[in-house]
Amino acid sequence: MEFTGIHHVSALTAKAPENFEFYTKVMGLRLVKKTVNQDDPSVYHLFYGDDKGNPGTELTFFEIPMLARNREGTNSISAVSLRVPNNEALSYWKKRFEELGVEHNAIVERAGRLTLAFRDFEGQRLILVSDQENSGVQGGTPWINSPIPEKYGIIGLGPVTLTVQDAKATESLLTNVMGFRKKGFYSSFDQQSNISIFETGEGGTGAEIHVEERKDLSPERPGRGSVHHVAFRVKNEEELRQWIKKIEEAEIPSSGFVNRFYFYSLYFKEPNGIVFELATDGPGFDTDEDISRLGESLSLPPFLESKRETIESFLKPLDTTQNTVE
Repeated sequence: MEFTGIHHVSALTAKAPENFEFYTKVMGLRLVKKTVNQDDPSVYHLFYGDDKGNPGTELTFFEIPMLARNREGTNSISAVSLRVPNNEALSYWKKRFEELGVEHNAIVERAGRLTLAFRDFEGQRLILVSDQENSGVQGGTPWINSPIPEKYGIIGLGPVTLTVQDAKATESLLTNVMGFRKKGFYSSFDQQSNISIFETGEGGTGAEIHVEERKDLSPERPGRGSVHHVAFRVKNEEELRQWIKKIEEAEIPSSGFVNRFYFYSLYFKEPNGIVFELATDGPGFDTDEDISRLGESLSLPPFLESKRETIESFLKPLDTTQNTVE
């Protein structure tokens, strides 16, 4: 069994309207599902992705109003990458960030690829990464109604960086249990550490985890602008159940099988406390909405539908109409 890449990454926001505005209007991602946190239905869960919400393209956010700002540190997902088609796209994005006042760094090489680090309005740590040299898992298709020209549009998730206090323990889980391969390493920009690269499946931009060890930092105190978990792609339910058995045999505490309706999942923590999820590619986000109207209305899985009136009473109205070009 092998994961076929990164499935999705879920982060925290304190302001759903501003989050929707930034990721659709500034970043040009499509809101493919407006739903709620199934474990706490009083708050929104927003899913952004490519034109069809393909697995491997999804950046999601739980809204927790009044959430304090993140205090960065170890035992965290310290950076999430978004793939763009080529090096030229990074120049376009740098100019766009300058025009819109988005905090960003210079274009630099990272692990053999050109990258552009930036932050959203809540300090979320993000990196645009060029797919020009990619020979691994393919990206998705930019949103057809995006304000970003298609040739520069975001096509999926890239490498996810973990910053931990004990890299050896995390690396052991990745390679001995989860089947990742160690690919190499590169130096951090502050020269404080080497960051190890691990890949799965076909490898490439959409199938890498980068692990940085920092014993000089305190553990992160999560808040708005932090990342909750990273999910890895599993082909189907049958394979997920095999993974559940493997995680149990490794004596790793887990959630067991979880039906998220749009996909099936398993959750557990790696040795430094970061939440990992294994998620199936299907059934998909068009299970309960027409593909042309994804994300425009509040979707609830069947087990929450009977509570719709109560759930909607807790949520502030959020206009997610998005079928026009900027």
